[in-house]
Amino acid sequence: MTAAATDATTTAAKDDPRTLVSTDWLAAHLRDPDLRLLDASWFMPGTPRDPRAEHEAAHIPGARFFDIDEISDQRSSLPHMAPPPEKFISRMRAMGVGDGHQVVVYDSTGIFSAPRVWWTFRLMGKLDVAVLDGGFPKWQAEGHPVEDMPAQVRDRHITVQRQAGLVKDVTQVAHASKLGEAEIIDARSAPRFAGGEPEPRPGLRSGHIPGSKNLPWGNLLNSDGTMKSPEALRRLFTEAGVDLAKPAITTCGSGISAAILSLALERIGHRNHSLYDGSWAEWGMYDDLKVAKG
Repeated sequence: MTAAATDATTTAAKDDPRTLVSTDWLAAHLRDPDLRLLDASWFMPGTPRDPRAEHEAAHIPGARFFDIDEISDQRSSLPHMAPPPEKFISRMRAMGVGDGHQVVVYDSTGIFSAPRVWWTFRLMGKLDVAVLDGGFPKWQAEGHPVEDMPAQVRDRHITVQRQAGLVKDVTQVAHASKLGEAEIIDARSAPRFAGGEPEPRPGLRSGHIPGSKNLPWGNLLNSDGTMKSPEALRRLFTEAGVDLAKPAITTCGSGISAAILSLALERIGHRNHSLYDGSWAEWGMYDDLKVAKG
């Protein structure tokens, strides 16, 4: 097999419309009538950037803006908790996203907030959704087209079936922490995990869930913002002390970067994983929940 053929095989194996697709894949499918692009850009609190304004100024042709903070359960005091199914249905229909569509989600960091929307679709029982590997920065760097025009939207029927097993609440996580029945994997930085750095959200204690393992989300990415190979991802989980034979619960600061770990687990074939939606924004708030440091 020639080097060119090997490269083509590698690319074909990498592109998976249910997890991760390359910029080359998207360029080839950009005009497909049943493709729906979502810009899921989101920034940490205090970051002086406006994701919606940036989307309106420049986005991949046809993309709609998915507002993670608005398309959430706003009855909760916690940030961007997963939306109720009826709200998700309403917002997706208004955006022209529905049954039979292949959804590709990207963000303006590379891979950061897009996996959260990928996970939200899966929570709603929608599997034909992928994250754009390298996101908007890679798309732009390669000279692919961008535009500032809003997408032409037609209402589309969408059916959902919430997959309760993909999300965990604080009681379930506390139980898993106590019994060690699942691997709890924290995507925050090592200093935040260890409790040596204050949390960006005020009023939260520092540290981590007892028994959890730390795998900072940035370690899963290459220098160009793309996700590392499944072989490299598997090695990183193992080096972090994660027993991949156990169920996994991903967590982070507020449920955004935890989804990067969830995407990586899916990429390596680990199907038994869920996400702690409240994450440290919830756990770090309650004094009756134990906190570990170091």
